[in-house]
Amino acid sequence: MQKIINLTVVSGLLSLCTFATMAQNGTNSPYTRYGYGELANRSFGAGRSMGGVGIGLRSSKQINPMNPASYSCMDSMTFLFDFGASAQLSWYNDGTNKQNNTNGNVEYMAMQFPLHRRVAMSAGLLPYSHVGYNFANISTEKGLQYMETFSGTGGLNQLYAGLAVDVWKKRLSVGGNINYLFGSILHSAKTEYASSNPISVTKVQELKTSDVTFDFGLQYTHPLSKTEHLIAGLVYTPKVRLNSKAYEIVSSSETVIDTILGKAYETPAGYGLGLSYVKDNKLMIAADFTYQEWKKTAFNGNGNMFKNRTKINAGVEYIPNLFSRPFLNRVRYRAGVSYTDSYILVNGNGYREYGATLGFGLPISDARSFINVSFEYLNVKPESGTMINENYLRMTLSFTFNEHWFFKRKVD
Repeated sequence: MQKIINLTVVSGLLSLCTFATMAQNGTNSPYTRYGYGELANRSFGAGRSMGGVGIGLRSSKQINPMNPASYSCMDSMTFLFDFGASAQLSWYNDGTNKQNNTNGNVEYMAMQFPLHRRVAMSAGLLPYSHVGYNFANISTEKGLQYMETFSGTGGLNQLYAGLAVDVWKKRLSVGGNINYLFGSILHSAKTEYASSNPISVTKVQELKTSDVTFDFGLQYTHPLSKTEHLIAGLVYTPKVRLNSKAYEIVSSSETVIDTILGKAYETPAGYGLGLSYVKDNKLMIAADFTYQEWKKTAFNGNGNMFKNRTKINAGVEYIPNLFSRPFLNRVRYRAGVSYTDSYILVNGNGYREYGATLGFGLPISDARSFINVSFEYLNVKPESGTMINENYLRMTLSFTFNEHWFFKRKVD
């Protein structure tokens, strides 16, 4: 057990250090030029391999911040620690030009532990959004040729702490997360005019934000038999106006720095419904529906920049024989699909995301802890033929440590 404890602590420290340097380097998408960038996936471990589900998932072996009501399902003498990282290959195609990129990113780190037989707590750090792009184009206006270069970096992160309570033992649980949302986003646009006397103009915009947001969840478990049950989950995220500061720097023959005051930046209200069917130690089938009201959300003082976002996720987990000796029979085999439409608009058009996942839960130690591996293919299909088509192949590796830390061993 001591080796596992040491590994957990060391891994956690390494993840924390790496998070600071990698967490905002997870994308090269030009679409992250808009809004808060690419919104991060909040699902952990099993849920990520199952198409990104989580609202209706309730497992004593996994941390699931997508629905804070899930925390209370854990054993009263268990401590969970989870962290994950991902790597991806991406392909971009605008019909004329093609580009390939490789990225890596620390996804999350979290822990969960009981406070009472019916009360449990979770805390962790995970990304909210990613911004990362660099592209250029050459244009001509009134016979004068110029090149525009656009780049962006940064993103927002979430430090969360959540609590769940079983108000009806093994049947009804409620929970909530308080999230500290923080980070900065930097956009740069440079225009260079080709002439006998070259002129360049650089415009840099930076958004810094730090504020508190909340999300709430509920889960109801309905038994069908001694080994089968249905779980229904609900989540709600209220709309929040963020404490933000924006800066704009314009450089040409002289540099002008302007602090933009009074502009509203908000996160949207969100609603989610999840359902799952579970046959203990054998089968799990789950599906989620999420709706976010981005159209009513202000960004840079403008409340008409986005459109409402819908997500549909579904997945399955199958265990051949949990109690047999062959290792492959004890592996958790997972697969899923997902559909998402964008919250951003580019010249009035958005895009749709179609995804498919495949993954495995590999038991380690005494079969309480897991190495989770997931593979995801994602196609970003724009609504306009003039926009960029994107394809991703992403691998996520996560470690879930499950230890009995809250009891004393008897010594003869």
